[in-house]
Amino acid sequence: MNEQERQELQKKAKDAEPANKRLFKQLKQKSPKDLDQTVQQLHNQAFEQIDCTNCANCCKTTSPRFIPKDIERLSKHFRISPGDFTRQYLKIDEDSDYVLQQTPCPFLGTDNLCLVYEHRPNACREYPHTNQRKFHRHFGITLNNTFICPAVYQIVAQLQQVYGK
Repeated sequence: MNEQERQELQKKAKDAEPANKRLFKQLKQKSPKDLDQTVQQLHNQAFEQIDCTNCANCCKTTSPRFIPKDIERLSKHFRISPGDFTRQYLKIDEDSDYVLQQTPCPFLGTDNLCLVYEHRPNACREYPHTNQRKFHRHFGITLNNTFICPAVYQIVAQLQQVYGK
């Protein structure tokens, strides 16, 4: 994703934000029984059209949260101590979570491929969280991700068509 496409996505997401907040509030108050199934179908459709490696906006603009198992796994991969890995790559954010010191991700290759894919943090494995069960628990992060991920923006736009008033 180039800078112009990133700005266009952010503008579209900002314009859609009030309607998306209303939709999520409505779905939170009365969650349809088929919500998870519908979101999973929309997720699959979106990722049939969108190749993450052509975008990598998540890796270029945000940091995943690193849990202790992630730090341990990656420090073993790099053959350094968890403390050295933490000092070299991570910082503590305002939520007291370990996150990357910098963006773009230092493990993102120039070809938009993850250099530590097999060892990547759990948050990266689960991103963008639109194929998680109990989707209603992910409304907040999903709304934020409409500004970052074109697939999430598309999924939420489709949810508006299915459930929006």
